[in-house]
Amino acid sequence: MADDQEILNRWRLVLGKYSGEQISFSSDGINYMDMESVLDYLYSREYGEEQGIRKERVGGREGSKLTVPYWLHQIKKLFPKQTVEILERHALEKYGMTELITDPEVLRKLEPNRELLKTILEFKHMMKGEVLHLARDIVKKVAEELTKKLEQQVRVSFFGKLNRNASSPVRSARNLDIKKTIRMNLKNYDMENAQLVLKDVYFNSRMKKYNEWRVVLCVDESGSMLDSVIHSAIMAGIFAKMPMLDTRLVIFDTNVVDLSGYVDDPVETLMSIQLGGGTDIAGALTYCEGLIDFPYRTMVVLITDLYEGGGYQRLYSVSKGIIESGAKLVVLTALDMEATPNYDKNAAAQLADMGAFVGAMTPEELAEWIGNIVV
Repeated sequence: MADDQEILNRWRLVLGKYSGEQISFSSDGINYMDMESVLDYLYSREYGEEQGIRKERVGGREGSKLTVPYWLHQIKKLFPKQTVEILERHALEKYGMTELITDPEVLRKLEPNRELLKTILEFKHMMKGEVLHLARDIVKKVAEELTKKLEQQVRVSFFGKLNRNASSPVRSARNLDIKKTIRMNLKNYDMENAQLVLKDVYFNSRMKKYNEWRVVLCVDESGSMLDSVIHSAIMAGIFAKMPMLDTRLVIFDTNVVDLSGYVDDPVETLMSIQLGGGTDIAGALTYCEGLIDFPYRTMVVLITDLYEGGGYQRLYSVSKGIIESGAKLVVLTALDMEATPNYDKNAAAQLADMGAFVGAMTPEELAEWIGNIVV
């Protein structure tokens, strides 16, 4: 019976306060009335212009009018974190409650996470003064968390291969250099007992010096690529710390912006993007082609959905030029944690036939792919 009542209470929340005369909440210690109030504050917007009419029919039954900060406080008190994130996302994306990111008091109450970061990037043009300063702090915190999560995995991809030409002070069985250990201890061979005495044991290094490669990240900043833009900025910052990489970062729509001067500052990079607008992939690749000094030690990583607004023949022509120069052209249709692409499959097939690597990758997969080339 208790389970049936809980199900009934949940349906009552779904149906809303207008079903209150037909279905009532049970008093089981959960404040369903407060839940209903905060849900109604958000989802009554679904009625649009009819909202006022609906409210008149039940006038006088509401409590004091909610404010956005109080609404945020209540949903965090009443619902689990996952539900709160869904409610916040619906408020911003579906119902345009932009006060969530234009009111300093509201912004301070929001939980920094990847969804909030995406929302800030979409609405930052509406921000100024204290709100913009708070937004930058949130971007910084989320960027640092993403960097911390990915950086160790990237370093393993680059530095995790054994260097058998150098010794290491790190004494690990998996690093043991058996051949060198035997060779260097032959002078200690005990003839009487017919055994090799090991006075010194040698280990392989997992670090070595590299000739520098130039990696050009060329990123489509259209709105559909937002997850990829975020991870591109984070990965560019990580790559910039790698001694074997000279990292350049270029973002584009119909214009090209070279952010290489900020490549080690993901916050500045992310706050510089302008989402939306058209797409001129060929124009961006033409610019990147000009950054190629030593083709055989250059990778151009194009991150885009391949929906070209500037003419596909231009795209194919400049791509062919990059490939024939000896540089590696990598076309990523998605670069994010899920690596779920939505892209022009015909353009992808054409570029793959030319010799470009085409696919979707997670950031870790991109690091491993580049690591296998440069080491």
